[in-house]
Amino acid sequence: MGKWMQSATAKVLGIGVLALLMTIPLLKVSGLVTERLAMRTQAIAQIAQGWGGAQVLGGPVLVIPTRRLVAPEGQAPQWRAGSETVLADTLHVDTTLATSTRQYGIYSAPVFVATTKLQAAFRAADLAQFRTASDAAWQGGKAELRLPVADLRGLQQVDELTVNGKPVRFESSAERFGSWPVVVVPIDLDALGNQSIDVAITLKLAGTESMQLLPLARSTDVTMRAPWRDPGFTGAALPLERDIGPDGFSAHWHLLDLNRSYGQHWDERDEGVARALSSSDFGVQLYQPVDVYQRNVRAGKYGLLFIAMTFVVFFLFEVLKRLRVHPVQYLLVGMALATFYVVLLALSEQIGFGPAYAVAAAAVALIVGGYAAAVLRARRAGGLLGGVVALTYAMLYGLIAAEQYALLVGALVLLVTVALLMYLTRRIDWYAHTPALGEAPAAIMERP
Repeated sequence: MGKWMQSATAKVLGIGVLALLMTIPLLKVSGLVTERLAMRTQAIAQIAQGWGGAQVLGGPVLVIPTRRLVAPEGQAPQWRAGSETVLADTLHVDTTLATSTRQYGIYSAPVFVATTKLQAAFRAADLAQFRTASDAAWQGGKAELRLPVADLRGLQQVDELTVNGKPVRFESSAERFGSWPVVVVPIDLDALGNQSIDVAITLKLAGTESMQLLPLARSTDVTMRAPWRDPGFTGAALPLERDIGPDGFSAHWHLLDLNRSYGQHWDERDEGVARALSSSDFGVQLYQPVDVYQRNVRAGKYGLLFIAMTFVVFFLFEVLKRLRVHPVQYLLVGMALATFYVVLLALSEQIGFGPAYAVAAAAVALIVGGYAAAVLRARRAGGLLGGVVALTYAMLYGLIAAEQYALLVGALVLLVTVALLMYLTRRIDWYAHTPALGEAPAAIMERP
């Protein structure tokens, strides 16, 4: 049993167990990344609280109070109050985002001020048609134009607000449009008679990270531009045209009522409209060019693989050079490799991912190389092992930077590594110090 414990096979199994033990600190580091990411999320929430959160802006909609005659069974007929909503025929939105970055402690978030011009037109023919088709009596004198805004704290200024060319003012309201708060403009449909309604709005809206719009018209045209080089177009519709360059981006959307799952007119009893509205927004997400936490997560995914690869290199030196390395020494090397991820996370929050990666990788390569030179009693072997560690981290950085091709590059690197290990270990006698097949143990053969 003692001889078997000294065999190459036993050594490999022991190294495998040590490599698996290193998943414990790697999991702790992964939890630390998650914790720091949660702290960043809280910091962004603090920025949004004072500036304005992720914004969703709709076009003006017309909401008309109604009275419906109902006759409950066994009761006298009675009037029940309600409301109906009518969307515009056309909506044109032109918005320009002035972007910047706000700090909260060591964390930052992209913020913007959107200067937005909205022009909406309600056709008189649509209003007459919906009024005739309704099973309720419209109270046109109490109608409202409502403008949904996700976070009213970000509404900095209203430069223009006209209805049929006449200036009006927004009023606050406790009402909501879907899941969003609104500002309102009272309007008298009865006084307008058979006129169409043209609404023009120019406002400034502050927000954090995201600017989304709602297609609240039969035909919706949106143009958006910003000096931000890393936009992410998200939501229910992608832009028909977009131009992304070093000076920023511009994009154009065009949506029809046929592209969404709700119509031009509904009453408050339609419960499915609110869900449909929430899934119809579209717009842009201002991604930060370097997300250190995302890259730390990617680096951690390959942690066990590269610790195992370093252990294998150590083992090859031990076997091919006929040296002896104690399991505790393997464990110390593994701890140094696991410490790399903590150092990377801490430094990347301060100086950025690239410089932090270079510093952490160089430090670990020097530590492991110097320790290997002392353990293996050979400077050349220590320098070679340190070089292998540095090369390993260089490959890891390539995998992190590859993004879409990370799986392909990682698979090829793994294939080449396995092939190289098979080549270098082709002459190792894995049955060393163990009885050959069919050979009786020496203790048994010596019995009289």
